[in-house]
This record gives sequence, C-alpha cells and structure tokens, in this order.
Amino acid sequence: MPYADLHVHTTRSDGSLPLEAVPEVARRDGVDVVAVTDHDRVQPFDGPVVERDGVTLIHGIELRVGTDASQRIDLLGYGLEPSAELEAILESIQENRMERGRAIVDCVESRLGVDLGVTIDSGFGRPHIARAIDAHPTIEYDYQGAFDHLIGSDCPCYVPREVPSFERGRAALAESCRLVSLAHPLRYRDPEQALALTADLDAVELQYPYGRDIDRTPVEHALERHDLLATGGSDAHNERLGIDGLSRGAYERLELTADGTN
Repeated sequence: MPYADLHVHTTRSDGSLPLEAVPEVARRDGVDVVAVTDHDRVQPFDGPVVERDGVTLIHGIELRVGTDASQRIDLLGYGLEPSAELEAILESIQENRMERGRAIVDCVESRLGVDLGVTIDSGFGRPHIARAIDAHPTIEYDYQGAFDHLIGSDCPCYVPREVPSFERGRAALAESCRLVSLAHPLRYRDPEQALALTADLDAVELQYPYGRDIDRTPVEHALERHDLLATGGSDAHNERLGIDGLSRGAYERLELTADGTN
C-alpha cells in the first residue's frame, strides 16, 4: 500500500468522498498522506499542508489547460496558497463549468425524454451526470455507458469546456503552489507532446493506475531529461484510496512539509 496518495478527488468536485471523511478513509486504507486535488477548486484548509486525525493532507488542485498543439492536459499543483491570478482563473472556470453542465444535462434530458434531477453548482462535472444517468430507473446506460454513448468526447451530448492556456495556468500554479506536476502523462492523445511540456514544470506523475499494462519508459526519460521529481496517486473519484501512489521515501523527496519549507 502506498504511503502517499497524491491524486484524490472529493465531492467538492467530481468525487464521491466527502472532504471531511478523507482522514478516516485514509487510515482505513493504510495511507498516511493524501493530496486533495479537486478539479479547479481550492479547499477550506488553513495552510498548504495540514494534519487531520493523524493524516497529512496536502492542499492540491487539478487544473486543465490547453496547449498550442490543440491538446488539453491536466496540471497538478501541491502545497496550494492561491494567488489573485489563480482565483480569477478558477472563478471563470467554475462559471463555465455550470454553463457547460446545464447544456449537457439539457441535451441528455431532451434526447432521452427524462428528468435527471441533478443540482448544478460549483465543481459540477460530467461524472455527476453519469451517476445520475446510472441511477435513473428508465435509462439503459450505466455509468461507463453514459460516457461511451452520451457525454464522452465525440458523443451527441458532449460540450467542451473553456480552459486557460498552458502558459497562463502553469504560471498561476507556479505562483500559488510549492510543486507543479503533469498528471497521467500516458493518457493523452499525444503523450510525447505532453511530456515535452514538463521542461517547464517541477514534476511528472509517474505512478498512476492506467488500468492496463503500460510502458512507463517515456515518463522515466522525461524525469531524467528535465531533472524532475516523481509524483503519484490513484486519481480516486470513489471512496477507496491508495490504489497507487508513492512510497515514504519518494514522498519525502518532494519536501512538501507541514512547516512551510520545500
């Protein structure tokens, strides 16, 4: 079991685990350190790293940005103390998230002739819609089927989000965070282009549960080429932590300590 799971989502974005339950679940699953990295949301923490019931919580964030190569990637920021620029970016993103969520819901409801009964507020995302589709008694699609046939990319009810540029997002995170990492580099359409961007970052996510056999050699080469730190986590959206992550030694090399040093 990993010592540190540095990629966890809660109900403050599109996860199913309430923030206040994270320490209990972490202890249950044998995880000592959790980075809460909700999409485009800051947490109500009183510092970049806090201790809760024997568990270290890292104030993190996952921010989607656009690249010059017409690809969208996700950046992970750790040890967050949000700047005015980052807060302005997040406010704009959350407004767009709600507009986009309403457009997708309207499309699904019109297409299927149903009422999903969802509440659209800050942090709303497609997983909320997929869960509502899965739970609806008259819809034939389950959670994955909702993405495969209705709301996934290139599906009839998909609506793209507006995101900041890589340059603007990276700069805002660099100003606000102790460490900025590229998330799940081998999930992108063009992993080589995504990994090239790590030249401007501090780290890259090496440990990640891709759900299939994966050759991590390109990530290892980027780590060496750009002298990067390695991050890792489960990308948890449910109530299980520690599917992947870092050993204690690998986590300590990040130097995300509670006393404010790095």
